[in-house]
Amino acid sequence: MFPIPEQLLLPNTLAYESRPMVKRTGFREYDARWIFGREINPLGVQALGMGLGTLLGELGVKREIVVGHDYRSYSASIKHALTVGLMAAGCTVHDIGLAVTPMAYFAQFALDVPAVAMVTASHNENGWTGVKMGCDRPLTFGPDEMSRLKEIVLGAAFDLPGGGSYRFVADLADRYIADLIDRPKLTRPIKVVAACGNGTAGAFAERILRGIGAEVIPLDTVLDHSFPRYNPNPEDMEMLHAIRDEVLKTGAEVGLGFDGDGDRCGVVDDQGEEIFADKVGVLLARDLACVYPKPTFVVDVKSTGLYHTDPVLKELGVTTDYWKTGHSYIKRRVNQLGALAGFEKSGHYFFNAPIGRGYDDGFVSAIAILDMLDRNPGKHMSDLEKQLPKTWSSPTMSPHCDDEKKYGVCDRVIARLLAMKDAGQPLAGHPIVEVNTVNGIRVTTDDGTWGLIRVSSNKPELVVVIESPVSEARYRDMFHAMDAILRENPEVGAYNQTI
Repeated sequence: MFPIPEQLLLPNTLAYESRPMVKRTGFREYDARWIFGREINPLGVQALGMGLGTLLGELGVKREIVVGHDYRSYSASIKHALTVGLMAAGCTVHDIGLAVTPMAYFAQFALDVPAVAMVTASHNENGWTGVKMGCDRPLTFGPDEMSRLKEIVLGAAFDLPGGGSYRFVADLADRYIADLIDRPKLTRPIKVVAACGNGTAGAFAERILRGIGAEVIPLDTVLDHSFPRYNPNPEDMEMLHAIRDEVLKTGAEVGLGFDGDGDRCGVVDDQGEEIFADKVGVLLARDLACVYPKPTFVVDVKSTGLYHTDPVLKELGVTTDYWKTGHSYIKRRVNQLGALAGFEKSGHYFFNAPIGRGYDDGFVSAIAILDMLDRNPGKHMSDLEKQLPKTWSSPTMSPHCDDEKKYGVCDRVIARLLAMKDAGQPLAGHPIVEVNTVNGIRVTTDDGTWGLIRVSSNKPELVVVIESPVSEARYRDMFHAMDAILRENPEVGAYNQTI
């Protein structure tokens, strides 16, 4: 009988080598993430595989699954441990090797396989690992599936019929790239910086973008799992500033930054200014609404209010639905509503047919951005951005808060802000006119300035986002007001970045 996983084992001990360790907080809302060695060990990963195979059986899904891994020094070994567990649970495993996450999603369609398990820590720093999972393409697991998986794994409640098998798929990357570039070429060779932070996307970005007719300037595309220059996260200003410098040096028309597992894309314009992904989404919504009349878009609650207030989108008959942050939530909502696309401030974009297959793919997003520029030959990226109504927006800011404490802190913040609204108390000197609690709390004042506080779904952090359509001063005032409420809770630590 396989042992019940432990919550804590010390490396370099008999127990660590003989028993599984799986920290319960690693089961997130819609995927799984741990610090490898400290929160999960190889036998713990094997237990995760046995649990996932067991869950597929419970859900009535054929035990057949695609697996892949990102470019980190330990990811391949973690995938192999996961594969052992899946095979013990009777799964046929299709191993696609080194891959970006959307390549694994694509493999579900290309190989006609129902389930997927992609070993990736996405944009998290080195030391982290995780698995993105799903069994209802193009969707990935949500809270219900993750909660049941957690129960199975932590209780060692495995169904292990054996009889699993293994297949290595050697040509999946070529098939994925061919699928992306099987389309008309750009009408002109748009000059683009493609930055990958030495992460997995670097193995494929140049080939894909050149394949559609772009002139590509590669930046940090050589694979290096130490991430020597910066963490591959297009929400981090360090990466965006590196792209800025290369754009200005080379005279590129646009800079595109891909995260560690290639499912997100960040943008820097021709003048070296970063355009946060939610505003890029507004630009894409404007562009696509001219091609596909009166579309519906889904956006996350961290995103700019321009999706509701932009006069161009109103004139084009666009419908926008604000929903919970998180790739699984937005993906599911886009599918449910039959929306043309979904946009997250993090840079996860979800395009339905005829543009995509409903899952998040940083390269599909990059192609959509280049198509937009191609359809506007007389305008630079900066020109398109300047046509938007002016707002002052923060990057995503994340103060540390332990996984075991962050939900309680967020609940107290929500209660505090709701009480302020009920009592008619101002926030940053202005009355509160709207509160959205679909995911954390988003508070809007009478001048349209808003602030959001929510729990991070993948790290021991909270998330803070601020925007004002009025002035930089109002934007900063709102940040200080929201931060002051956060600081009423001593469990809240330092920010990863701030304004």
